[in-house]
Amino acid sequence: MTTEDPWAWARARSDEQRAPVKIDTSRSHPARSYDYLLGGKDNYEVDRQFAEAMLKISPNARDRVREARAFLRRVVRFLAGAAGIRQFLDIGAGLPTQGNVHEVAQRVAPEARVVYVDNDPIVLVHARALLAVSDRTLAVQSDLRDPDTILRRATTEGGIDLEQPVAILLMAVLHFITDEQDATGIVARLRDALAPGSYLALSHVCSESDPKTSQVADLFRDATAPMVPRSRAQIEQFFHGMELVDPGVVKVYRWRPDEPSAGQSWSYGGVARKN
Repeated sequence: MTTEDPWAWARARSDEQRAPVKIDTSRSHPARSYDYLLGGKDNYEVDRQFAEAMLKISPNARDRVREARAFLRRVVRFLAGAAGIRQFLDIGAGLPTQGNVHEVAQRVAPEARVVYVDNDPIVLVHARALLAVSDRTLAVQSDLRDPDTILRRATTEGGIDLEQPVAILLMAVLHFITDEQDATGIVARLRDALAPGSYLALSHVCSESDPKTSQVADLFRDATAPMVPRSRAQIEQFFHGMELVDPGVVKVYRWRPDEPSAGQSWSYGGVARKN
């Protein structure tokens, strides 16, 4: 780690970070639309219209989004518990909602450090509230398409020690990275930076999960980020060279459920360990 107090930089910058941020409300944003579906208030009319259009295609869209959040919580419980992870890098974190990564991880291990990464300035606005309640939680603004900057800022500003095991979370974000933007290469760069004993966890909209998936993806063409569903085999390739944790890459509601569930999901997810 670069300093004795890796959070000093964030605290020193807190006043500067209170400057107004520019938020694009002309087009829907996935994180804000999901916030609406989850019953949140951090969204705009364009996001609500988008979410309602999604509900017309798939009336159970809210259940699908909730299943994705439940998957995240179960994954984090496993990582902080049985896997013994104490550093979490949540990339494409989106807006805070019930059961955030730091809340779940620090309930299991109070010393767990969590760094959120997102490219939407509205996420940083809410990150200030996270800083107020925990000095082991921080958010930085960066873009998944620039993994080297993410890694640099996570270490210099977030206090993540890449020489120790880290869990990288890529939940419902990779399907907004096109093949031309090299989604596979981005994940490989993040994966290669991890120390042995680290984990990669991700969820991804699957082209084989539901006949309506393509219709939902079409909605995103005019949003701030287009959606690129991928096959289950393509999703499994993101874990190349790692050891998948049982039950492998499955529909998110089937990954170690707290109780049996018929479930609804557009997404497959999995967790893997770097040996």
